[in-house]
Amino acid sequence: MRLTLRLFTTLVLGVSTLSAQTSSNQHSEPLADASPVSVGLSPERLDRIDTMIEDAIAAEQIPGAVALIARDGKIAYHRAFGTADPDGRELQVDSIFRIASQTKAITSTAIMMLWEEGHFKLDDKLSKFLPEFANPTVLVAYGHDTRRYSTRPANNEITIRQLITHNSGIGYGIIDRDPRMKQIYIDAGITDLFATEPVVLADNVKKLAALPLLFEPGKEFHYSEGLDVAGRLVEVLSGLPYDEFLRTRIFEPLGMKDTQFYLSDDQVDRLVTVQRPGKEGWLKYEGTEHYDADYPIKGARTWFSGGAGLTSTVRDYAAFLQMYLNGGEYQGTRLLSRTTIKTIMAFQSELADTKYYGLAFSVLTPEGVSHGGLGGINTFNGGGYFNTSYFADPEERLLAMIFKQTRGNVGDETGAKFSQLTFAAIDD
Repeated sequence: MRLTLRLFTTLVLGVSTLSAQTSSNQHSEPLADASPVSVGLSPERLDRIDTMIEDAIAAEQIPGAVALIARDGKIAYHRAFGTADPDGRELQVDSIFRIASQTKAITSTAIMMLWEEGHFKLDDKLSKFLPEFANPTVLVAYGHDTRRYSTRPANNEITIRQLITHNSGIGYGIIDRDPRMKQIYIDAGITDLFATEPVVLADNVKKLAALPLLFEPGKEFHYSEGLDVAGRLVEVLSGLPYDEFLRTRIFEPLGMKDTQFYLSDDQVDRLVTVQRPGKEGWLKYEGTEHYDADYPIKGARTWFSGGAGLTSTVRDYAAFLQMYLNGGEYQGTRLLSRTTIKTIMAFQSELADTKYYGLAFSVLTPEGVSHGGLGGINTFNGGGYFNTSYFADPEERLLAMIFKQTRGNVGDETGAKFSQLTFAAIDD
């Protein structure tokens, strides 16, 4: 019997999807609520976090926050404070946040799942799978008045490792610290962050590939939208649209029912408004000329940014981090081998004396431990553009996050204080 092309494609993609994650010899329990004492945390010391956040709200450093702490796979602290919008809607523990760059760790995880399946080697040239990245050029000179630039051929091509470790030479457009790359990307019409227009990942990546690199691949660490390119690479390697890959291979196995690029109608009321300080209180942050801050709920819904596009809740993201603390397994499903996680956490680029960058996260060094309040050796962490942050300490079997949605300089110190008070609450 002949198979139609559509049926054949469906079967192939179905087999590919099934191969993405496997059953495991291990079987952790899903994250569940527990008393602080049962996991070696002090209730009285956790209450200090309440006071710290409430004081920050009173001082108008933040309008509100949702925080979660889990240890040994049990949630011992999960509370909401303050408001979700300028009209005074109260934040809830299941409020949905734009997690922006916290998307990057999920994209790197997707890449490493495909690496485990043998699709590529980390030091393969990117052009092997995305031919538009062959024959790259490097920026030599730029005229700010004319907006013209000159280039030279690069000595090497970008590798997949360099792509996901921000060593590729790719820039970051409107948030790039180099004004030349910022303007080059704007003039080329690159979508860097969030889009309500009908932008498609494949088209955007092709435009980006035609632009010069800031430096020779592998020579520097420069925060970039390489993870957007990685999202496209996932599509090419898996045969699935990027949003579908994440949904079927990561979010559904981890029970992350509130993590997605765009919200359903019944989720919209839980989205937290990005706020900025005004003379008479908090105001809605409208975005800039280059993107609309309402991107998750309106527009074409075709842009799936591997570097900045996801929305989520603290509980959902906790499941993702718990999978890492479990050595790659969650509820009997293995997304990554623990040996792969060792590779992900290994040194790739120095960021500062306190931390280095691996394949998905910033990782604390012994010098970082000596600063105090950041965690133990190999604590990994990250955050997002709209003031969300997280950390996880494998030795203490602990993860924590504090999510807010603000832009503008408001003197917010809640992230650093939250980390300090969380580690101070360990009592075993």
